Amino acid sequence: MPFLLAPGHRRKRSAPATVTPGRPGGESGPSPHRAAFRPDIEGLRAVAVLAVLAFHAQIPGAAGGFVGVDVFFVISGYLITGLLVREAITTGRIRLGDFFSRRARRLLPSAAVVLAAVAVAGAWLTVPLRRADLEHDVLAAALSVANWRFVSRQTDYLAAGHDQSPLLHFWSLAVEEQFYLVWAPLLAVIVLPAARAVRRGRAVRAVVALVTAAVAVASFALSLHWTRDSVSLAYLGTPSRVWQFAVGALLALLPWHLLRGPRPLRLVCGWAGAAAILWCVVSYDASTPYPGHAALVPTLGTAAVILAAIPGRGERDVQGAYGVGRLLAARAPRAVGRLSYTLYLWHWPVLVLAEARLGALGWPARTAWTLAAVLPALATMRWVEQPLRRSRTVSELPRRGLAVGISAVVLPVVLALVVGTTTLRLLGPATPVDVRSLPPGAAAGPSLLARADGSALADGPVVPGPAQAREDFPPDGGCQVAPAVTSSPPCLFGAVGSPDRVVLLGDSHAGQWFSPLLALASRRGWALQELVKQGCPLPELTVKSPQLGRTYQECDTWRDDALDRLRTGPRPRLIVIASLNRYTADPGLLTAAWEKTLKRLRAAGAPIVYVEGTPVPGTDIPACVSGAPDETAACAFGRTEALPPDPLARRIAAGAVPGVRSVGVNAVLCPGDGPTCPAVRDRILLYRDDTHLTNVAAVVLAPRLERLLTESGALPVTAPGGPGEPAGPTR
Repeated sequence: MPFLLAPGHRRKRSAPATVTPGRPGGESGPSPHRAAFRPDIEGLRAVAVLAVLAFHAQIPGAAGGFVGVDVFFVISGYLITGLLVREAITTGRIRLGDFFSRRARRLLPSAAVVLAAVAVAGAWLTVPLRRADLEHDVLAAALSVANWRFVSRQTDYLAAGHDQSPLLHFWSLAVEEQFYLVWAPLLAVIVLPAARAVRRGRAVRAVVALVTAAVAVASFALSLHWTRDSVSLAYLGTPSRVWQFAVGALLALLPWHLLRGPRPLRLVCGWAGAAAILWCVVSYDASTPYPGHAALVPTLGTAAVILAAIPGRGERDVQGAYGVGRLLAARAPRAVGRLSYTLYLWHWPVLVLAEARLGALGWPARTAWTLAAVLPALATMRWVEQPLRRSRTVSELPRRGLAVGISAVVLPVVLALVVGTTTLRLLGPATPVDVRSLPPGAAAGPSLLARADGSALADGPVVPGPAQAREDFPPDGGCQVAPAVTSSPPCLFGAVGSPDRVVLLGDSHAGQWFSPLLALASRRGWALQELVKQGCPLPELTVKSPQLGRTYQECDTWRDDALDRLRTGPRPRLIVIASLNRYTADPGLLTAAWEKTLKRLRAAGAPIVYVEGTPVPGTDIPACVSGAPDETAACAFGRTEALPPDPLARRIAAGAVPGVRSVGVNAVLCPGDGPTCPAVRDRILLYRDDTHLTNVAAVVLAPRLERLLTESGALPVTAPGGPGEPAGPTR
């Protein structure tokens, strides 16, 4: 983590050999910037970790506490690059074995303790499906690729709705490990020619500073680009964070130690930097485009605090009585700073696992659990981190430190594999459900499935199983286009050569009706065209995309393109529309937005049917069912929150929307008028996440949907018979 190799109190070592001016390494000796302990940096680590903890505890006024990670990155870049460059100036080379041995024995054992604890606690505190996800997270964290795992999950719209991982915070450790896995060998290579120069110190600093500056510029440009296009990739991706390490590195490389700045200027520099960090903590929030330009403020603020206390020529102590460094070097900040690494490791798992057991917590309870994390953090520092860091036996040979690090990786990996394998066996197969083997759905009546004699279904497991449900998407070949895409491909299914076609239009809540509509189109020898975009409201609303982290301009472009294609292309036999009605809480705005879209849709001249919104559970249904496979009633969810009034359906029923019919299946998905809606009906698991139907549920609803469309007059009556064989998509 970024709090890593900030040196603590060390045993005295013999001083490096004096370098004679005029010989390699002369000039200014092994600066950037002296090996002296910086108590102010230890205190600055406390500021960083407290900001992160306050943010995670959701303490009011600390919504921008996530900038604490940026502070850590700058500190790490300054300390570790300074350490490597000092070694290069003093010895003419960088011993990579020593470097990685130090990192391994200081960082990995403490992380391994936390990962092992989470792997074991997860088996007790989490439901099986969540446990399987957690063990994958343990593997990724142990192998220092956690950030890329979370990038893949958080940029995937269709993977939304899962609970937060207790190991989400390991993304920053992964970023740092990946950076130094490249940075240290790169420095080792580029300092070799400079180490032969007459003035080694100046040459090494110059060449490393040039490379660092180039890397910083490229990384910052990439960060700006990714912040515009993918907020998860920008925030969690290593390349977009490198520039923050580079800023710290430049602090260690440039010849600040040869300058003697006026004390008032140092005073202002230090306090301005601290004020910038504090301002970010209280002013930034989830709506701040980040990292992007906004990350400059905490990054440069941290640099200012560090720079203010770099000793100049002939100076030993530049803190002054009123400098911010004096405050940071006080006993309390330093104590928290020493604990910052293990406290960072422990606090988030404690919070998340507590909520997994107790339910959602308010900020006072979250703060209490965060404070409780101090106890395991202290124990880990006292009995794991410090003994291994100070052990002469381990530090004597690099291979011993590396062996400790490898062991620290293997332990959580083995635990995760054991617990994960056991959990997967408990969950059963995750292979796709064969929909041809499903019992027929009821076309009418209160039951989901058709039962001629009215008897109850035999007992058995739910279908799909919880693990299957997570992946039970419509088989549409990826035609629900991703957030960054602005135009749907043709996406024709069924009788693709037929002049008659049904068009399915809307967001992912329209996409869940793909299988029923393909079945009814195939029965009539028609084609089905799918025009669906993830997270994009069909009513003309401009919204923000959580995946992109900004205004969803691609949605507006896609919607215009889809509506224009319907207006100018061949006339469809039927247009079926659906969309989540939760993109705005303003019913008036939503009504006006729908009217704009429907006005353009009517220009296509085809019948239009609106499928009412289905219940939105608001909780991870497959995970809940995995924990109560025999008591699925425990996973029922509140009707009021899941089924708010549908303003468009009401207006259609009142005759206020000419040319549009409305159908709905909520009477069977949430029957009766009780306070809750079921997660499972007739052994059919209805939801694949916290909002979408499983494809299995959609398939068994096909007869009911077809009847409703026929009765509405939108479809001609067809002779009874099985659905035709669907053809593959034409993209």
